[in-house]
Amino acid sequence: MTPQEASSNRERVVTVASGWVMLPLLFILLFGDIGLFIYSIAAGKADQPLVLLLVLSLLLLPVLIILMTGLFTLQPNEARVLVLFGAYKGTVRTAGFHWGNPFYTGGAQQPGATAASAKPASASATSATRPRRNKISLRARTYNSPALKVNDKRGNPVEIAAVVVWRVQDTAMAMFDVENFQTYIQTQSESALRHLASLYAYDNGEDNESTLRANVDEVSKALRTELLERLAKAGVTVDEARLTHLAYAPEIAQAMLRRQQAEAVIAARQKIVHGAVSMVDMALRDLAEKQVVQLDDERKAAMVSNLMVVLCGESEVHPVINAGTLYS
Repeated sequence: MTPQEASSNRERVVTVASGWVMLPLLFILLFGDIGLFIYSIAAGKADQPLVLLLVLSLLLLPVLIILMTGLFTLQPNEARVLVLFGAYKGTVRTAGFHWGNPFYTGGAQQPGATAASAKPASASATSATRPRRNKISLRARTYNSPALKVNDKRGNPVEIAAVVVWRVQDTAMAMFDVENFQTYIQTQSESALRHLASLYAYDNGEDNESTLRANVDEVSKALRTELLERLAKAGVTVDEARLTHLAYAPEIAQAMLRRQQAEAVIAARQKIVHGAVSMVDMALRDLAEKQVVQLDDERKAAMVSNLMVVLCGESEVHPVINAGTLYS
């Protein structure tokens, strides 16, 4: 069962009255009520206004003021969750000027992802209680995780960080299924990153084994897949997830650097020796085929030794010229 199927809170897109229609209508009613109030006093006798009209005008005034609080605006890629006396009534996704029931309650403001990560927990808790009429941004947002120290598949401590591009897909699930969906995203992103790092070796994997350093695209794809599964409960989708930092932990960085240098030297030596052997074999074969000189096994061994010293030596070789015969 998917998180969407398990949740009873599913987004329902609804429409509300246009604010451009309701605003002039409410102003007309307000001015009419003020006029009624003045008429009830002026049309009555001295010190005896028309009581019924006066009471009616006084009762209508707070009602009209309350109705005006139902006006609200939505920017592009912004939605408002409508909650009436604790019951979810739908979500408005259309940008513009709207009017809704003034008793639609304001919800807790979700602190921004970047600001929340930089503020202490107390500051985030304070901002989370500020009413903002249940408005939720539908824009793509970015979460940059801090560098986490974890152990890779082989137990080596490494530092790893990632950037996650996410956006709200289901406003009802984001508002009602988790306490604070942005805090939930941060926690689950770090948890998924730690779990992912433990599944791969940093480098030097076995044959056909994916590693964190050599297979960044594959690792990033696996991270996004895991985040999609984890964040579906909060009605959030992940557009992109990619590693931004990967390094050995400081306590083993020097040792691993020396190991990498040694492996690089060994690989270079192997390539040099392989090339030198091929060149010596080619030289001996060409000399024999073109009958330039006939060499016995002892002279061939000496020639191979000299060529290998020249081709594999790190410093410049100064040859000794034999002015006599080859066999002297």
